Order: sequence, then structure tokens, then C-alpha cells
Amino acid sequence: GRTGMTYVAKKCGVCFEPPSIILIYTEASKDKTRQRIMPIRNFSMFSDCSMAAEQLKNNSRHKAYLEGVSLCQLQKLYSLLKGHLRGESLAESLEKFQQEKTIDPEEDMNKLDDRELDKRKSIMDELFEKNRKKKDDPDFIYDIEVDFPQDEQLESCGWDVESGEEI
Repeated sequence: GRTGMTYVAKKCGVCFEPPSIILIYTEASKDKTRQRIMPIRNFSMFSDCSMAAEQLKNNSRHKAYLEGVSLCQLQKLYSLLKGHLRGESLAESLEKFQQEKTIDPEEDMNKLDDRELDKRKSIMDELFEKNRKKKDDPDFIYDIEVDFPQDEQLESCGWDVESGEEI
């Protein structure tokens, strides 16, 4: 059998200039935290975010690193980049993404068919899981998106890094 993951994803973010997905990860046997920058090429405001996410996740160069990052998370980062290309602010893009993934509280759940109901339930579970951050869960991944200011050092970019961690 396989001996676990070589790379442990810590956080994943998107950078707008130049377009890239940034992964902060550690190697299983070492405790040094590293950063991997995966340039995003051939992506426009008309691109399909789920396809782009799948292509990145299956890219032979990045595959091993992205094992711990969910497809949904990558889609989210791509959708933020897409919004940026359309001239939306980060807040607008995040809001649009949230709207697609949130539940209308006014909606009468009893009128929904089973498939729709399951979909809502899984969204609820996901939201619940998100709110109940499980820090000790080895699969727990920070879900933050930061627009990295290019001229500043990484530590001033709003990563929630515990002090004493090496970047």
C-alpha cells in the first residue's frame, strides 16, 4: 500500500498578478513549511472553473502537492480569479461564490424532491463542517484567499501563521 501523503497542504490561496494558485505545505518527514506557486495559464473570464480545477489537480507536476486540496476549493480560487478578470472586487466574487453555495432560508424544504433535498443537506453539512473547524483533523485545510500584495513580504499578507513557523 501507499505510505500516506508526502506533502501536507496547509493553506491554499490565489494570486491575481501574475495569475497563480499558491499552496503552503509541509513535507511529511520535515517540519519546514514551503510555498509552491502554480502559474495559471490560458485562463480567461470565459474559462470553466471546474475544468480548470480538474486540470490543475491532475497536472503531473502538481498532482502530489494538491492531493490534500479539494476540487471544490480549487474551483473557488479559480472563480475568484475569474471575477477579478471581469473587474469584480474580491468581496463581490466571494459573495457570488457564496450565493451559489448557500441555502435560501425562505425556501420550503418540504416541496423539494429528494435529490434537491440531498443537495441542500450536503451543503448544510459542508457549512457546518466549515464552521466547526477541526484543527486536529489531519485533513483539515485552511480555506483562505488572499490577494498577495506583490511588493510586500509574504508574512504581511494576512496568512494566519502561528508564530515560530518557518515559511
